[in-house]
Amino acid sequence: MRILLCTGKGGVGKTTLAAATGAALAARGRKTLVVSTDPAHSLGDAFARPLGTEPSEVDALLSGVQVDSRTLVDATWEGLRGELRSVLAGAGLDTLDAEELTVLPGVDELLALTEVRRLAEDGPWEAVVVDCGPTAETLRLLALPEAVSGYLTRVFGRRVTDPVRRLGAHLDGLRALLTDPAVTTVRLVLTPERVVVAEARRTLSSLALRGIAVDGVIANRLMPAPGIWRGGAASWLRTRRTQQDAVLAELAAAGIAPVARVEHRAVEPVGLPALLEIAEELYRGEDPLAGHGLPVTPLLRVRPAAGGYTLRVAIPLGRDAEVDLARVDDDLAITVDGFRRLIALPEPLRPCRITGAESDAEGLVVHLAGNRGRG
Repeated sequence: MRILLCTGKGGVGKTTLAAATGAALAARGRKTLVVSTDPAHSLGDAFARPLGTEPSEVDALLSGVQVDSRTLVDATWEGLRGELRSVLAGAGLDTLDAEELTVLPGVDELLALTEVRRLAEDGPWEAVVVDCGPTAETLRLLALPEAVSGYLTRVFGRRVTDPVRRLGAHLDGLRALLTDPAVTTVRLVLTPERVVVAEARRTLSSLALRGIAVDGVIANRLMPAPGIWRGGAASWLRTRRTQQDAVLAELAAAGIAPVARVEHRAVEPVGLPALLEIAEELYRGEDPLAGHGLPVTPLLRVRPAAGGYTLRVAIPLGRDAEVDLARVDDDLAITVDGFRRLIALPEPLRPCRITGAESDAEGLVVHLAGNRGRG
């Protein structure tokens, strides 16, 4: 079973492309579920079928579902939250403190991800395609298993209770699911505009920081090829397409290539025939789960060096990326364009101190001296 997460900046057409990918997989004989976790559900509109909170059939091998995270909060989280409040109160905290400590920001997004996992594991699906929310929401969603696990550790420390143990094991399972490139990959959708591409590059860095594999980038809504242009609009179309091609060339120069392309349509693609037409242009008869050739490399690689080690962190960095490094106990805190992650240092590097860092075409290179000081 494979899980494909489709995301991108709001308005780039990721819902349509997720639906088209699901339709193409079903047409190739795979039993496929397309899931929307986007709060602004439009997946049913793309399929031209009403969808609910449980999978419903769109075609013979294709089903769709729209996750209602608020309902999940009411049905699932409140029970566990009550258990945690009781544990905290029993540990000596007053009622108000116990109430405040069991409020987890973003729990609705966490439960949406939990629901995706449930649907993937409990159903008969060979492929699950997820129409995620806009990029910022998706990054918050994908970061939550690790963030919430850290929150529980800070709050409870060694006082591990059964509710905490169950939640911790569940979060570990979610994290393992997300970071296994044989099961889960992300496909990033963008339109060829500089503002959108800048966000896409930051997204690639953030996903790499979290060890989540990106298997492809799709440029959507390109102006049609010049050969069909006629009339007074031809000059405008030519200028627009030239600008789009320049942006795609910048992506290639930054190492983000190859990029699959889908041309803009005059009529909004709604319903299976229109979606399958887009899928044919996008995948050209190839397996939609094969990706587009982006390499999946380990996040961390360690090599001995004179007087210590070099630690290579495989993060795509733009020329204007803002990067900050710091040591936090045995972790390396890496912040790229505002996205931060604590990465546990491999055992041999924990006694070392940071002496410098630079970036190259493969990512970030951190130099560490092999003594027992702390930097």
